[in-house]
Amino acid sequence: MRTLHFGLRVTNPERSLAFYTAVGYEVVGSVPDTPLGRLTMLKLPGDEFVSIELVHDPAGRQAGREEAGADAGSGLSHLVVKVESMDATLAELAARGVDAEAPESPDGADDFRTAWLTDPDGNRIELVQWPAGHPDGLSAADLQD
Repeated sequence: MRTLHFGLRVTNPERSLAFYTAVGYEVVGSVPDTPLGRLTMLKLPGDEFVSIELVHDPAGRQAGREEAGADAGSGLSHLVVKVESMDATLAELAARGVDAEAPESPDGADDFRTAWLTDPDGNRIELVQWPAGHPDGLSAADLQD
């Protein structure tokens, strides 16, 4: 397994983008409409892959759920972890008593799968199984139309 990036909830995407670009981050791309909200992918110049995903959802929902007591700008949206085999990882987690949601495919492919789990404090973790041959992280190529 490998940490890919984390999703940071923001209340004002323009202000946050101005801050992170001033720090030195570059915009890799964005996804305007997801169940999490609008996503803006950032990386530092020396990074090969996305390291921060700015998540803006004015409705205050994440993955289609109301987050009890969560302020849209309170910080972490989710952490993303790459797994080699979704089925093997979910079986290992279940054996350790960790429940995860059923895996889904964002693009309908059998080999690109994601699943979600939630820690005891309500923090969301997205597991990602890339298709064979995909680089270890998100890059501009993943965000092209």
